[in-house]
Amino acid sequence: MPFTPSRPIDTGWIEVICGPMFCGKTEELIRRLRRAEIAQMKTVIFKPIIDNRYSENHIVSHNQRKLESIVISDVNEILELSKDAEVVGIDEAQFFSDDLIDVCRTLAEQNKRVVVAGLDTDYRNLPFGPMPLIMCEADYLDKIWAICVKCGNPASFTQRTTKDSEQVIIGETDVYEARCRNCYELPE
Repeated sequence: MPFTPSRPIDTGWIEVICGPMFCGKTEELIRRLRRAEIAQMKTVIFKPIIDNRYSENHIVSHNQRKLESIVISDVNEILELSKDAEVVGIDEAQFFSDDLIDVCRTLAEQNKRVVVAGLDTDYRNLPFGPMPLIMCEADYLDKIWAICVKCGNPASFTQRTTKDSEQVIIGETDVYEARCRNCYELPE
């Protein structure tokens, strides 16, 4: 894993963790925020109101690791709610508006470490929400793989297993699978 400094000294930055479903984005976000807490840094984590799969007020990884979070409906709320924080975590960033980019820039300009996690593409393999823009803005970018459920190769695609055509359907293994490029099937 690439080196990422943990404590901003007279500077802030933006870290982005992205990839398909089931690759461990939230797990990595939790790991980074827990390490910041161990370093006695003030942390705060945000998640969108739409993500209530495992918990109302925690970010939760697929293996049930969790951290308490603040649920918000508008990404602009983060600026006021993170005034005292040194490290700001944002999970499921694909569900926020493009205002995410300006919010993250402002936080970094305030010498904060900003850690953003989200899907970079949707089930059609199209850019998802503000993720492509925040990936371009990132000082540190980690795109991580899942494991293809069909063949075991590294997977960078999210396969929807239902016929639903809405871009956003909150679900888990009942709706999605991680797939490699060869096993991914473009929806009709």
